Amino acid sequence: MGEAQNVFVEGDNLDVLPTLPVRLGRPVDLVYIDPPYNTGNDFAYHDDFRADGSRRSRHQAWIAMMEPRLVAAREVLADTGAIFVSIDDNEVAHLRLLMDEVFGEDNLLAQVVVNLNPKGRQLGRGFATNHEYVLVYARDARRTVLDASSSDSVDERDFNLTAPDGRRYRLLPLRNTNKKFNPLTARTLHFTVWGDPESGRVSTTPYDGAVEIEPVFGDGRPAVWRWSRPLIEERPDDVVCRVVKGKNGDRIDVYQRDWMLRDTPGGRRKKLRTIWLAEEVGSTDTAVAELKELVGHVFESPKPTGLIRRILGTMPDDALVVDFFAGSGTTGHAVALQNAADGGSRRCVSINSAEPTRAGSNAHAAGLLTVADITRARLQAVADTVGGGYEELSV
Repeated sequence: MGEAQNVFVEGDNLDVLPTLPVRLGRPVDLVYIDPPYNTGNDFAYHDDFRADGSRRSRHQAWIAMMEPRLVAAREVLADTGAIFVSIDDNEVAHLRLLMDEVFGEDNLLAQVVVNLNPKGRQLGRGFATNHEYVLVYARDARRTVLDASSSDSVDERDFNLTAPDGRRYRLLPLRNTNKKFNPLTARTLHFTVWGDPESGRVSTTPYDGAVEIEPVFGDGRPAVWRWSRPLIEERPDDVVCRVVKGKNGDRIDVYQRDWMLRDTPGGRRKKLRTIWLAEEVGSTDTAVAELKELVGHVFESPKPTGLIRRILGTMPDDALVVDFFAGSGTTGHAVALQNAADGGSRRCVSINSAEPTRAGSNAHAAGLLTVADITRARLQAVADTVGGGYEELSV
């Protein structure tokens, strides 16, 4: 296989997935899929199962379609890899049980709520639903390289202090505020330091003008530090002491200077929350606009590239990505955009079947006779506008 960032395979994903390890020469790092939602209508993957039309049978038919594909996805994932699956309320409960069975419930990393329709769906009865879900599972939670954090979620306003050299920081208690950690459970972290609240200087050894400081909770009970003695000695400029008011009167406490910018790859990161807002990752409306700009309004409910880019940000920048329900090609588009933004070398394999587009639809009128034609057109347009190249493989 060549070195194009985007590769497309037209075919049934159940046939294509088992061939990927040989074709790619390595296991897959990240799988993202947005499978057909079970709305009660037929979906394109006509496997060998029966349904009598009842609600229970529709669930069973959908699960019967998904199960072998999730098993196949697990087989191609690296031990350090992860899978993200978009889903709505109709099947989220059934899908989570299925993924518990296929991947193991200990490998569930998150059930994320995604606010893709801020206004809410106004058609039909009931509530104006404005969210979907993304289920996140690791191939092996103990070994996964997934980092559930992002530099985009860091709020500069949290760092309300400025050093003389202009660097922004905040103060965090050096004392461990979790009462499970105390002199009995973490003996080596209970020790005396010396400090001068006027200068702020903190040392592990006595000096003129300094007073002894022991870690204590607000009620005066003994506590422990978060840092070891050697770490305090290694980073003296990152600790400071000051007078604080406690329940038992004034005392001197020690704080860590937590800098907004860190000398680490990718800079400061913050743990991702499990509710993702449209203003952060985009919405269905922005997704339609993205697709329209490239190939026209030819797909009803694409996902926004911002959603996929947030997912990509949890994995290394050389990740091999597979989307085997590629739809309009959002994942490949997001990979190209993210590589262009951060210089990464991610590659994406998009798989889609030749499901016919509806006669009279915008896609059909544009000459895109199958959904695979939509995927192909978008990925080629991405290569032309964003870069990264495009390659197509036969089944």
